[in-house]
Amino acid sequence: MAYDHVTRFSAELFEAAADEGRREHRSARQQLEHWTRLGRELSAHETARRRRILATAHGETPTSELATDGHLVANVALDVAIRERASTTFFGQALLKAGMTAVALDENGVLTQFNPDDESHPLDVSRQTASQAVKTNALRSG
Repeated sequence: MAYDHVTRFSAELFEAAADEGRREHRSARQQLEHWTRLGRELSAHETARRRRILATAHGETPTSELATDGHLVANVALDVAIRERASTTFFGQALLKAGMTAVALDENGVLTQFNPDDESHPLDVSRQTASQAVKTNALRSG
């Protein structure tokens, strides 16, 4: 046998339930229970929607399975994940491990070329051609 539990509601919510209940031929308690059931169902629906969006953001399901507003939320989730990953990933180290040369600021803020063989040397930016300076700036900002 299920027992009822006593709980408190704000006076404002109880009065709103009583007003709506009269229009719907329910008691205030029945109206509160009705609203609670509706809220539970809506919450379950939103949870399922949220799971689909996260699955899409993680690459587990195609974006075609999402509604238009779901695309926006999935894209925002992807943007946040990319920013978080980028802030903790050291791309220069990844390049060096792959046997490639990296250009970055050294501990003194000097633009430096780092080679996979652990050699490094500062770059003289003042003697660069215009196209080299554009490439250097792209590397610095990327």
